[in-house]
Amino acid sequence: MTGIVYIIDDDAEVRMSTAFFLGSAGFDTRQFGDAPGFLAVSNGLRPGCVLLDVRMPIMDGLEVLAELAGRRAELPVVVMTGHGDVTTAVRAMQLGALDFIEKPFEEEMVFTILGRAFAALDDSVRNNSRRRDAEERIARLSERECEVLDGLVAGLANKVLAYRMGISVRTVEMHRAGMMDRLDVRTFAEALRLAFDAGVVRDAAIPCAAVGREA
Repeated sequence: MTGIVYIIDDDAEVRMSTAFFLGSAGFDTRQFGDAPGFLAVSNGLRPGCVLLDVRMPIMDGLEVLAELAGRRAELPVVVMTGHGDVTTAVRAMQLGALDFIEKPFEEEMVFTILGRAFAALDDSVRNNSRRRDAEERIARLSERECEVLDGLVAGLANKVLAYRMGISVRTVEMHRAGMMDRLDVRTFAEALRLAFDAGVVRDAAIPCAAVGREA
């Protein structure tokens, strides 16, 4: 197994021993003694998995998970809890932790859980790459072409869309052709898939024109 693991724990002995056995197994590791230090650089970290202690001073693991929830970080988190601390483990997973492991932990258990975490990371990287590509292509569209794509997502016929937009059916068809050309697709199914990948929602609850923009 390979990949980078970010170890966040205020106990230096735990950090170093965990980094040692993970390094012996082929993982790269980076250690953080507190949560603020990790969060300060998290946006610039390359994709990897996080081993996060729950009980830490200044800012605990649950607060870290809450902070990460609003970011698009490709960093699946495995929390480290005290033995029998089920309530905390459940709360951590509700906040987005992928899994949890109880201290003191067995190395084989850590490897098993990290295997699942890196599999989830691979899926996340692929999905985010597809989303970014879709957003970039949709950003090329004009305002009218975006309206046409919204109509396509909503399942509207050209005649209905023309009525809503206050233009002729022929003009709608021209905008649809231009939309497909800018998106670099050949079928409406491909255009729909791009829209869904980018987060465009039926009936323009999240319209094409809002894709990729911060709220």
